[in-house]
Amino acid sequence: MDGLTSNSMRMMERSMEFLWTKQAALLDNIANAETPNYKAKLVTFEESFQESLEAADQGRNKQTKKAMREAIEGASWSVRETGEVTRRDENGVNITEQMTEIIRNSYQMQYLYQSLNSDMNALRTAIGG
Repeated sequence: MDGLTSNSMRMMERSMEFLWTKQAALLDNIANAETPNYKAKLVTFEESFQESLEAADQGRNKQTKKAMREAIEGASWSVRETGEVTRRDENGVNITEQMTEIIRNSYQMQYLYQSLNSDMNALRTAIGG
């Protein structure tokens, strides 16, 4: 059952959690596009994730798999407000940019679901014989 608990499976899980958080922030931004003084939310994960993986990789030892698992578990995303103001009412939402990001995020989620489905099909085939 290592396939279900592997680092790559956990990475996909963390990526899905991040993409859901990002999707929620993007939808909040669009919903508040007409709200005065609203600052757009930005969700970042890649930098933290990359730093965690590189730190685990530098400490190569017998427990590399465990170190990578801890790096995956320890990486977190951050939600912050952008300082950009795009209109006179101090609203920071660029609706075109947000819609583009939603489409991009949706494609990333679709790719992740396809990868997960492929892995599950491989396990199903291995179990079924």
